[in-house]
Amino acid sequence: MTSITTRRVTVLGSTGSIGTSTLDVIARHPDRYQVHALTAHTSKETLLSQCLRFRPAVAVLANEADARWLRAELRRASQSTEVMVGPEALCDVARDASVDIVMAAIVGAAGLLPSLAAAEAGKRVLLANKEALVMSGALFMKAVARSGATLLPIDSEHNAIYQCLPPEHRGGLSRHGVSQLLLTASGGPFRTWSEAAIAQVTPEQACAHPNWSMGRKISVDSATLMNKGLELIEACWLFDARPDQIQVVVHPQSVIHSMAAYQDGSVLAQLGNPDMRTPIAYGLAWPDRIEAGVEALDLFQVARLDFETADEARFPCLPLAREAMRSGGLAPVVLNAANEVAVEAFLNHRLGFLGIGQLVEEALSSPIDGSADCLESILWADQRARQRAAGWLARWSA
Repeated sequence: MTSITTRRVTVLGSTGSIGTSTLDVIARHPDRYQVHALTAHTSKETLLSQCLRFRPAVAVLANEADARWLRAELRRASQSTEVMVGPEALCDVARDASVDIVMAAIVGAAGLLPSLAAAEAGKRVLLANKEALVMSGALFMKAVARSGATLLPIDSEHNAIYQCLPPEHRGGLSRHGVSQLLLTASGGPFRTWSEAAIAQVTPEQACAHPNWSMGRKISVDSATLMNKGLELIEACWLFDARPDQIQVVVHPQSVIHSMAAYQDGSVLAQLGNPDMRTPIAYGLAWPDRIEAGVEALDLFQVARLDFETADEARFPCLPLAREAMRSGGLAPVVLNAANEVAVEAFLNHRLGFLGIGQLVEEALSSPIDGSADCLESILWADQRARQRAAGWLARWSA
């Protein structure tokens, strides 16, 4: 009988949908995984319940007031988890020498630095934070190569492509007989809506995804197709692909999670129920397979699989993302920053749904010069783009 090695895991963003799904898979395999650190932004009550269940060595929160509350609650429960605070603490638990696996699931630009720290430290990085590659793709991939880190994508689409490609796929797709990557999209909740109807969309409607259970920001990105645009940029870095080698295919059932088309005419697809525990379990156990708690796919119940082209006129965020990747440099940083500002404004009823794409387009029309290989330049461009986007938003609201 083969012995099982217990691996220590840090979960960055443990209270979000990816984080909680990760802990669900971990809980099913206590002999394989031990939680080293859990982190949250401000969801202190959820983090407390996770700490009481998984007893991590470290917990991290964004501010000291919440950390004091958590320390007091853990003392009351006679638990010795150390509570740390702030961005540097996130990097510390990501690079900790005792950690084997880091789930990078912090949403948005805030996840860049700890994800990069894990890559630089040579960890197995389960990347669910797409902004790390959108903002710093060249820098991130160089860090992975230098450190010998193992980078496994957790987004269901990229995870599907990873499973459909040869084990070694660096050096360009054509070198390995791959002609195209087919990135599937559900189409979001407004796939069949007219532009006039889309203009009246509310945050509540945008956050009601038909297939996936996700956080509010990612749900809005899915509704605008910006999520697919960010995934296109991420796929270029992950699989050494050009933007023209990636086609977005709207597949409303979300059963085929993505495909790889080969030069001999073969198309390999990965199928499964829309449940993030499948790619999470794949990343945790790779190259093995473990039970994830996901119901087996019943093709007879699915009955049919539909495919459509993406309507880039009604959903301009997708072509904006593709063009940002083509432009290169700091354009993807600007795209991501402006989108985060726009989505936050939309969720706070300060910007209409169609205004998200308009604000991103405005931001991309004002390029920011600098090196995409320099972290300081990337972070400066991110802040500068946010300032510009906030300024435009204020003028539009006046």
